[in-house]
Amino acid sequence: MNRLARIGLILIGILLVFVLVIVVSGSYAVKRPFPVTKGSHNLNGLQDEVTVYRDSFGIPHIYANNQADLFFAQGYVTAQDRFWQMEFWRHIGMGRISEIAGEATIGQDKFIRTMGWNRMAQDYIDYYEQEAPEFMDVLDAYSAGVNAYIDENRDNLPLQIQILGLVNEPWEIEPWQPVHTVAWGIVMADNLSGNWSEELTRARLYQELDQETVDVLWPGYPYENRPVIAPTEDQVNLQARVKAPVDFANNIDWQTVNTTLVGQPPTTALASGYDPNIGSNNWVISGDHTDTGMPLLANDPHLSVQMPAIWYEIGLHAPDFNVRGFSFAGVPGVIIGHNEHIAWGVTNVGPDTQDLYIEKRNPDNPNQVEFMGAWEDMEIIEETIKVNGGEDVVLPVFFTRHGPVINDLVDGDLTDTLAFRWTAQEPSRILQSVILLNRAQNFEEFREALSYWDTPSQNVVYADTEGNIGYQTPGLMPIRKNGDGRTPVPGWTGEYEWEGFVPYDELPTLYNPERGFIVTANHALVDEDYAHFLSYDWADGDRGLRIETMISDQLAVDGKISAADIAAIQFDSKSLPAETWVPLLMQLESDDPQIQAAQAYLSDWDFQERIDSVPASLFELFYARLFQNVLADEIGEENVETIEGQDIFMYELASDLESAWWDDVNTPEAETAVAIMERSLSEAITWLAENVGGDMENWTWGSLHTITFADGILGASGVAPIEAIFNRGAYPLDGGSDLVNATSWQRSEPAVVIWYPSMRMIVDMGDYEASQSVIPSGQSGHAYSPNYDDQIPLWLNGEYHPMVWSQEAVQATTINTLYLRPGN
Repeated sequence: MNRLARIGLILIGILLVFVLVIVVSGSYAVKRPFPVTKGSHNLNGLQDEVTVYRDSFGIPHIYANNQADLFFAQGYVTAQDRFWQMEFWRHIGMGRISEIAGEATIGQDKFIRTMGWNRMAQDYIDYYEQEAPEFMDVLDAYSAGVNAYIDENRDNLPLQIQILGLVNEPWEIEPWQPVHTVAWGIVMADNLSGNWSEELTRARLYQELDQETVDVLWPGYPYENRPVIAPTEDQVNLQARVKAPVDFANNIDWQTVNTTLVGQPPTTALASGYDPNIGSNNWVISGDHTDTGMPLLANDPHLSVQMPAIWYEIGLHAPDFNVRGFSFAGVPGVIIGHNEHIAWGVTNVGPDTQDLYIEKRNPDNPNQVEFMGAWEDMEIIEETIKVNGGEDVVLPVFFTRHGPVINDLVDGDLTDTLAFRWTAQEPSRILQSVILLNRAQNFEEFREALSYWDTPSQNVVYADTEGNIGYQTPGLMPIRKNGDGRTPVPGWTGEYEWEGFVPYDELPTLYNPERGFIVTANHALVDEDYAHFLSYDWADGDRGLRIETMISDQLAVDGKISAADIAAIQFDSKSLPAETWVPLLMQLESDDPQIQAAQAYLSDWDFQERIDSVPASLFELFYARLFQNVLADEIGEENVETIEGQDIFMYELASDLESAWWDDVNTPEAETAVAIMERSLSEAITWLAENVGGDMENWTWGSLHTITFADGILGASGVAPIEAIFNRGAYPLDGGSDLVNATSWQRSEPAVVIWYPSMRMIVDMGDYEASQSVIPSGQSGHAYSPNYDDQIPLWLNGEYHPMVWSQEAVQATTINTLYLRPGN
């Protein structure tokens, strides 16, 4: 019997036991791990009393008399609600997933240990211990709070841990350590810094296709018709332009390059991995343009679907530390939010901070690689992966001067291998940055705080209670001797080495720009006049253009923008590809009654992808088939999914109906654009008839475009009753891929949502009590807690709850008060 079948049978047996327990003892087995949220509770490690107020959504506001107790209590309270998530995440960050999940995740642990997330995390801790002890104290206090929770709950742990401990061997619940906190930062940095995978993808495509074809299908940013975040002329610090990096791809024999990986990237935490077309939105609008006369700041980061939500909302209040917003479970402070004086929000910059170096191995000694005419020994270490229910796996990891080798080195195989360099291999000070950001009182302190934000680089928008708005790019950005970052580079020549990092004061900064608003949506950060090379690949600019257009249109109509207008923008689901392609579909002259019926639905569509929209379904399935019908004959079906995220190419194709790409090279006829579009629409209709059924009026977007909030391991167990305990959904959902309301899916699996706005926030700098927020599921990680899924209806419908701020407002919304006191 295979392992998955055995686990399935065990889970069914466990389920029967749980059913029996629940019948006998009511809901005690389920509710036993729920946190204590009212009354008094004594904890060793506190210096003074701490008060924790929770509202009806389970959002805690912690009031402490000193910052050490504040971070201790944050660790304790977060663990009360989210310890399973913290436990799972720390095993991911340290490359120890198989200690929980067994043999099925050995490949993921191999990848993580090869990349070195665990080693990098320890390097970060070494930095804090040696160079920044004040921030090490924060990590220690937070860890002590988590451990206070662990120590008193070893026999009362979350339901997920109890079930998995019966399926596999129970694993040791170790004390929480600061290294576990910083390891999650590395997981997030990897998730948001995917250039290595794009380089690898291009290299693989170059092995199968000619370089010119790949470069046409994967073009650069369309500066001529899409915005940039920080135009050079608007930046506070202007620099002279330097020469553009050279293109080097023509110098590589791609057939000799090993493009396989050791193991595979994790799929258990951030389920969908890196996707260049998915990102986040934020913007800030000057009080000159708002109905309140003060700035409004909005943020909605787009991340992979998880249960519980990736964000944990919290208020932290102590002398000289007063902040409210969103943290990660396992991380002290607030990542996104506001304090008394400033507010900030983040989106991913997506700069090129990673390079793959092609290393030539010595045929006489495969443990050596060439550098500038000489052979250098690779360093070799061993990583031991412990496997739940299995034998230890010993993994050799090889290093060149450029970093770890990411390929399996097989005896007798002397193909060129790939070494990985990443700015995150430098000790990152991001926790230091977060704490300083939480304390910042003005734009100068905001910028100073961000000077320590090394990775992942973010677009950070700013507003303050004095009425100012601003923007800063932080992060380590390599200065390359040569290269434009698109593909792996020769590692043996010395011509593609890094020569340091872009000075922080030369990174883009905006302060009270003339037009009165700043928008970031992962589109191009800078224009072609900017001094330094930051990246070749950016998001296609659709979301950035759409947000800027909506803001400008609203100002043209009313002259002012309200928080309600911003909420409408965050929930906007207009498809710019549809706006381009539907007029072309309307020009089709077909005798097919189904084509005509589809055209009737499309004719008066507003291009909003709403759950009740039939034309949204028709268009998205047409668009998916169009990619296949245009590209598969020339690049192969297996490569279409790799390319199909490139809407920039498709926009270019829509403007050239005579392009050679329209012809199907597998037929003797020369197909036209009209023929291929009609074929694609007909195939979409057939697919919908087969997979949705009924009349065309039933083919609503919500019948396809659904979201399920699933637990990272048990939510995908394959045992429906177990999944029903932890998962919620499927729910019909507005939005779509690369729309402002970015509820994204893969065209290979229409249209199950895998990425989503992981929270939405609107901060009113004129009245913090008028600020609003929402997360997709709920604060609690305990299934059947009322706060496990209570925010789902709000999030689905583009609604919010108040972000109360003052202690008076916090107490007015409190339903449970917990007093944490020192001692036993």
